[in-house]
Amino acid sequence: MKLQISPPENLLLNSSIKITGSKSETNRLLLLQALFPNLKLENSSNSDDAEVMKKGLAVSRGTVDIHHAGTAMRFLTSYFASQEGKEVLLTGSARMRQRPIQILVEALRAIGAKVDYHGEEGFPPLKIKGQQLTKEEVSLPANVSSQYISSLCLIGPSLRNGLTITLIGKITSVPYIKMTLALLEGIGVNTNFEGNKIQVSPKEQVEAKNLVVESDWSAASYYYSLLALSEIGSTITLSSYKENSLQGDSILHDVYANFGVTTEFGNHQITLTKVVPAKIAFFEENLSDAPDIAQTIAVTCLGLNMACRLTGLHTLPIKETDRLAAMKTELEKFGAQVTIDHESLELRPTKTYNTNVAVDTYNDHRMAMAFAPLALKTDFVINDAHVVSKSYPNFWNDFRKVGLVISEL
Repeated sequence: MKLQISPPENLLLNSSIKITGSKSETNRLLLLQALFPNLKLENSSNSDDAEVMKKGLAVSRGTVDIHHAGTAMRFLTSYFASQEGKEVLLTGSARMRQRPIQILVEALRAIGAKVDYHGEEGFPPLKIKGQQLTKEEVSLPANVSSQYISSLCLIGPSLRNGLTITLIGKITSVPYIKMTLALLEGIGVNTNFEGNKIQVSPKEQVEAKNLVVESDWSAASYYYSLLALSEIGSTITLSSYKENSLQGDSILHDVYANFGVTTEFGNHQITLTKVVPAKIAFFEENLSDAPDIAQTIAVTCLGLNMACRLTGLHTLPIKETDRLAAMKTELEKFGAQVTIDHESLELRPTKTYNTNVAVDTYNDHRMAMAFAPLALKTDFVINDAHVVSKSYPNFWNDFRKVGLVISEL
């Protein structure tokens, strides 16, 4: 599906949007619900990733195909390895079969798991024979995807003696680890995270609870970007959010203050308002704790004719695509100058945008959504626009509600 995206007639935006639950929180809670069935979830994510996670958890034997869902791959690997009697082949898309998983597999093997590669060493598909995991201590590098660490933490309560994880080196994406531990604490599991050591206590049963998933802050980033590129006085209200969020991407309200956007919390929602022009000429930020908003910020800076340098992005090359390389290619289509290395992106914007641009999305939902707000500045086409369903199926309809002119080619 190709979409032509154009500015609204009125750049003074005024809208209210309801965003479904965080994909990150939902997938963690779905796994915990599988371990403790008396937990009930409300406001779950309606994303493709959450759907394949839910379907995967229901399988006991046979093939589980998680398509492009990296979180589901990491979480289900640990889940199936710890479930005695379950035996599956865990696989995914061609891109998923290129994304490394060896560090997690080795950690699971170290505590007694039986996980074998069904193809290239170090990559999915995985043949997993679930069994009781008897060892209680494991170590792994700290500068890897936090999903490996969260995956191990989530199965910790189901192990006879719990699990102690020692992290080696500098820890990245700490908010995602803290989110996992906070969700465990929320259902009554004792955890501890001091220095480089995480401890998760065993728990046979938890009390029945209704758990409400907070809406997705990554999804909110695209509205922050819209507001930054809109006229002063524009406002968008998003629900359901809380000020003391567990999500690392909630730093958006501080980041976008630099671009003239304020955030007001109240009644389980946030109201974003463009109050002043951008306050700076050059933006620099280390996003190691919130790498998923890097693409959005880079496009915002392009739209504001603002130079930026974003660092801490070492996990982006192993996402749905190599996001650093993809961003360089697509930003340069508009006329920007972009320099990347293994963990950073530096942008020198253009004052006049190239015309007839078609943005490729590389099977990556965030490529499509991050570029969409730029339509307030120039017309362009998004190729394979359907990829948004991975995390935000209603995205294009919601952007139409805000006022953007979106038509299928």
